[in-house]
Amino acid sequence: MSNLDYVPDATPDIARFKDLPKPSIRRHSRSEAKRRCPSCGHPSYRDKEFTRRLHDLGDLEANQPIDLEITYSQHHCSKCGKYFKSELDDLAAPYSHYTRRVIHQAVRVVVEDGLPYRSASWRLWHDHRVFVPWATIQNWVEASGKKSRDARQSDRSGSSAG
Repeated sequence: MSNLDYVPDATPDIARFKDLPKPSIRRHSRSEAKRRCPSCGHPSYRDKEFTRRLHDLGDLEANQPIDLEITYSQHHCSKCGKYFKSELDDLAAPYSHYTRRVIHQAVRVVVEDGLPYRSASWRLWHDHRVFVPWATIQNWVEASGKKSRDARQSDRSGSSAG
């Protein structure tokens, strides 16, 4: 099969979230034995390790979502007594379940392509193999301040039904 052959979507009839393909897990480590304290600069040893799972843009060739499983460290400064964790801000916002790449793609699909939220949710699954509820996309777009008031009102009046 050449890379120009048409391959139909293997998931067009899926109606329930639990029927979606299981994600491929990609493990990464941000755990360090020692880090400098951001408050006082003192070298601080690792106190604990944690794991965080983030939904990322999927793998279209394998036809499945990708979840990043990040192991990161918490450190304790013996000088000032503060606890701090390895930085993950480049990957995801605090408490987010999605990578920044997914959020940027979702906002772009709504703002630049002009898609309603529900259509944007479907587009993210179809084109990027990441499932994002449409209400989550709406929260991201409104938090970004990118969508105009007129577009938000037209979404409320029914153009987002789908």
